[in-house]
Amino acid sequence: MPIFIEISTIVVLATAIAFIMKAMKQPLIVGYIATGIIVGPYVLNILHSQHEIELFSKIGISILLFIIGLGLNPDVIKEVGKASLVTGLGQVIFTSVIGYFIVLALGFGPLAAVYVAVALTFSSTIIVLKLLTDRGDVDKLYGKISIGFLLVQDLVATLILLGVTVLSATEVSAGQSMADAVLREMVDLGLKGLVVAVLLYCVSKYILPKVSGYIAGNQEVLFVFSLAWGLGLASVFYIIGFSIEIGALVAGVTLAVSPFAYEIGSRMKPLRDFFIILFFILLGAQMVLSQFTALIIPALILSAFVLIGNPIIVYILMNLLGYRSKTSFMAGLAVAQISEFSLILVALGLSVGHVDQSVASLVTLVGIITIAGSTYLILYADYFYKISAGMLKFFTWRKHAHRETSVSAEHPEMIIFGYDRVGHDFVKAATKITPRYLVVDFNPQSIKRLQAHGVPYRYGDAEDVEFLQEVGFQNAKLIVSSIPDFKINKLLVQYYRKANPEGIIITIAHEIRHAKELYLSGATYVIMPHLLGAHHASKLIAEHGFSMPSFEEIRNKHLVYLHEREKHLKV
Repeated sequence: MPIFIEISTIVVLATAIAFIMKAMKQPLIVGYIATGIIVGPYVLNILHSQHEIELFSKIGISILLFIIGLGLNPDVIKEVGKASLVTGLGQVIFTSVIGYFIVLALGFGPLAAVYVAVALTFSSTIIVLKLLTDRGDVDKLYGKISIGFLLVQDLVATLILLGVTVLSATEVSAGQSMADAVLREMVDLGLKGLVVAVLLYCVSKYILPKVSGYIAGNQEVLFVFSLAWGLGLASVFYIIGFSIEIGALVAGVTLAVSPFAYEIGSRMKPLRDFFIILFFILLGAQMVLSQFTALIIPALILSAFVLIGNPIIVYILMNLLGYRSKTSFMAGLAVAQISEFSLILVALGLSVGHVDQSVASLVTLVGIITIAGSTYLILYADYFYKISAGMLKFFTWRKHAHRETSVSAEHPEMIIFGYDRVGHDFVKAATKITPRYLVVDFNPQSIKRLQAHGVPYRYGDAEDVEFLQEVGFQNAKLIVSSIPDFKINKLLVQYYRKANPEGIIITIAHEIRHAKELYLSGATYVIMPHLLGAHHASKLIAEHGFSMPSFEEIRNKHLVYLHEREKHLKV
């Protein structure tokens, strides 16, 4: 069968299953993995061009991580770096130690237990990023921390894979020990990485800004350049001994400070979506199910550990770092599955003779169960948080969170959600009516500006009811939300109106139907920026007519205002 017909057939089948998943209100990732199982050797056996599809999958993974790298500017890394490092390394250590003894208890040998335990520690960055994107939570605090510790895990996984590869491939010369030979290889790799890092720093600081500015005028050239940069740098990292994934991520980070990063990411997303579908299909097709009966009980036990134990470990670590219950819970769900690195690790162990086929099949089966299970956990995380709130108290050792709080107003009469869009104007209004006001935001840059200007603030998630209760949301006399998300605004309106029927709540909407629904839910006033702007402009026309001097005066005042706002945002 020609590869074109093969891929076309697979995509058509994936589309049909996607329709079924959508009708059943199930996540599409599960449908794509199911498609892989159906087209694989155990059902229809129509996927024969595995090497070609694996190549497409690699391209999809590279583009996905490149896009994520575009969003990892230094400010984000600085904000969540410590939490990501502690939780990432802590979860790897605790999961591998506990997992080792569980695997031993299941009857496997010590070396096999090491491989399986380490495989259980790694979570799939690709799957979690896709699910966070589907939820729209990539930019939330827990989303940033989750991406951070997943990248820490990826780095650890890369080092382990390199270690196994070096260990199995290192040639020991006469008079040299194995340890010395391995150390030589690792030092060589580290020096290569250091040289590339220094070169990339110089290029990103002095050359890329000029190049991107030059080509930005032509969107097609910008697209081709971005694709070449992402895939090219991924190839360079692969050549010097690192993984393609790490190279693609670094390629994105080097362009993250570019003013065209958003445009580059938006143009790459359709390409990413197509190739990532093939990745999930290939993942399903590679599942080895021949030893299902003998391995199902160990697989269920280990899957339960990954689905429940891993999130608890991350929850405890983040709680000890001072994060809120919901933030810790949501981040913990990101580690409730094993990753493609896990499958690669056991496949490598199989190829070098460290483990047998039963170990590889066991980890593959755990992959099926945990990937499917964690998909539901993450997509319906809010529901699972509600039903788990009581049990989480047993794992909440630090009773008072401090990481998401700072300067605050006691019993605020007015609370403003969101600062950078139009919240600054609401703060000016708040200072005229009460000294007891508070700004809530989860953007680290906004928090820095609030600190610099001495504005009372709290760092938290507007969707977290526990957090809303802590800031006195239900008792405030006036609530203003400049958050553009309709679902969040509706939640705020419904919760506030239920607790405070007499209070004033003002929100924003960008569609008429959303504005009407917010009014029906109890909003006092709904701002529609486009309609409000057009209404204001029409009043100016009616008032000043054809008077150019009048419009010049209005124009100059507006420019002064914009200049002040621009200066404020640079703080």
